[in-house]
Amino acid sequence: MAAKEALTLQEVAKHNTKDDCWLIIAGKVYDVTKFLNDHPGGDDVLLSSTAKDATDDFEDVGHSTTARAMLDEYYVGDVDALTIPANSKYTPPKQPHYNQDKTPEFIIKILQFLVPLVILGLAVAVRMYTKSESA
Repeated sequence: MAAKEALTLQEVAKHNTKDDCWLIIAGKVYDVTKFLNDHPGGDDVLLSSTAKDATDDFEDVGHSTTARAMLDEYYVGDVDALTIPANSKYTPPKQPHYNQDKTPEFIIKILQFLVPLVILGLAVAVRMYTKSESA
């Protein structure tokens, strides 16, 4: 069996869509297309790490040993290290802006605070109304 030829960055960079997504992590190429929908950070995080060495992106997140073991099933081959620029500028993965004021949890917290206040206010109003009629 012949050894696989190393892939170049240019070859790997062609695989940068939701239908065909390859990443370079620690000198190895992984086809993560099947994992895009299951990735906890969303597919945008993976897609933003294509066409470059994604090792820093992968390591910065602090993936578990389980996540690292999962890489084996997506392994395609090795990348030719000479095709990866030595002085590449680090760009953090793009993640959607998180606005906690629009989450369902925030609405529930507001309701947990307001509903008892409304009930208390109604109880006081009923008490005062019935007390003023009996006097």
